[in-house]
Amino acid sequence: MSLLKFHHFLQPTDPQNLPVLIIGQLRHLTELPFARVSPKLEPRVSQETFAKAISCLQPAPTDICSLYLDVARVAALPLKSSRHNTASRAHAITKLIQTNTTGVSESIVIVCEKQDLLASACAVARAFPLYNRKTSKQATAQPPPTVHIEFVVVGDSGSEAVVEVTEEDVVALANVTVGIRLAARIVDAPCNEMNVSGFLAEVEDIAAGLGLKSKIIRGLELKERGFGGIYGVGKAALDPPALAVLSYEPKGATETVAWVGKGIVFDTGGLSIKGKTAMPGMKRDCGGAAAILGAFYAAVKSGFRQNLHAVFCLAENAVGPEATRPDDIHRLYSGCTVEINNTDAEGRLVLSDGVVYADRDLKANIILDMATLTGAQGIATGKYHGAILTNSDDWESRALEIGRRTGDLLSPVPYCPELHFSEFSSAVADMKNSVMDRGNAQVSCAGLFIGAHLGFEYGGSWMHIDMAAPVHNGERATGYGVALLAGLFGEHSNASILRDIAHQPKEQRNNAGAGSSSIEPPLKKVCID
Repeated sequence: MSLLKFHHFLQPTDPQNLPVLIIGQLRHLTELPFARVSPKLEPRVSQETFAKAISCLQPAPTDICSLYLDVARVAALPLKSSRHNTASRAHAITKLIQTNTTGVSESIVIVCEKQDLLASACAVARAFPLYNRKTSKQATAQPPPTVHIEFVVVGDSGSEAVVEVTEEDVVALANVTVGIRLAARIVDAPCNEMNVSGFLAEVEDIAAGLGLKSKIIRGLELKERGFGGIYGVGKAALDPPALAVLSYEPKGATETVAWVGKGIVFDTGGLSIKGKTAMPGMKRDCGGAAAILGAFYAAVKSGFRQNLHAVFCLAENAVGPEATRPDDIHRLYSGCTVEINNTDAEGRLVLSDGVVYADRDLKANIILDMATLTGAQGIATGKYHGAILTNSDDWESRALEIGRRTGDLLSPVPYCPELHFSEFSSAVADMKNSVMDRGNAQVSCAGLFIGAHLGFEYGGSWMHIDMAAPVHNGERATGYGVALLAGLFGEHSNASILRDIAHQPKEQRNNAGAGSSSIEPPLKKVCID
């Protein structure tokens, strides 16, 4: 487990004592004056050696060259970035570090433009996961290594403009990366540690650190207060389900934002049980809630100026005598009745309770829910792009652009309830919880189930983000979603680097395909409160 330490200028060090890895795009490295990186290389590496190493780099898609033994190296990122990728090449940064880190204290120097600072810092953080239960005696006998992260910020033409990284920037980057590593640690932890009680302990720790108090509704109280979705999913588990809320309400706030996270700490599928190859990895089904906890921490630490609520819908979808059966009917917090035809479509049930609570009890006018909701998301938008479904054209455009700027990539899926919501038709209840036709826009339909409980006539802005695939890369969690939320709502932050991410120049916003703000024409509500 490495400690990450950010610096706003290059600390003079000898690579023989503190190994260094310099990473950047080839065009930036080629035009970079040696004097700007010499504090990390001298006296071991000369200007001539540095120039020769840069000339040898042939990224395809990346390349790395030794400058001095194996303790000073320079690496080039991919030459091109397509319009649906992040210009920062964030995923390549993470992969380069994962395959070239020394495992001891070291320096990582990122050469980039100012607009790629946040995405690059987050990419570094993803390469150093926190969760580890290996029992190496040597590892426990020594203090954890420290990774020093430093930046050389260049202009659009390499060395023509020198931009300083401020102490304020470094603090904001540290806050966001702490949130990313927190989220990844929670997702990596197995359910025998990170059960509902374990997740609640994480919520309480963050609340205490921020000087806030949490609100928790748990067990039978959920049933008594009408949270039939969360209670119905989690009632078979030994560890009772819960709705937890963190609220930050600064003076002068004029808007209320609510982030709602799916926190299924383990998903067996319930009585519609998963197979032996599909169930391993279901510890990651709390990825949405974990991301929201990390993002809430980062937002509050960075000085969020509006009301911000984080709602965690926590349950273990277990098999037991109390488990929900197919054909059971539950009444959710919205008042809608749901006929269960698939107990493995549980995330939408807990989130439906959460978004309605955000609307009805917290009076939020902007609601975003985030979830590892469907396996179909990975098929529809891939392993790296989460799917966004929203009633707002403006928020969709902004989210797509912010995703590219933070490295948490997004792709839109159709928002069309008048064509898709009929998939949930039930003869005996207001709706079923799983679609009739699994070949008809599954990702959209799953999100629309949540939106139906909020009400398609909801007058505020609602965003649903399905991040089932990008929540992990191989066997490790990525902390996906933290940077996205920090940037997407950065206009409300005191941190200038987050405001810069959020405030796009008009011409760039138009190039990203943004449209005017709009809400879809209202449909009749599907049930009676």
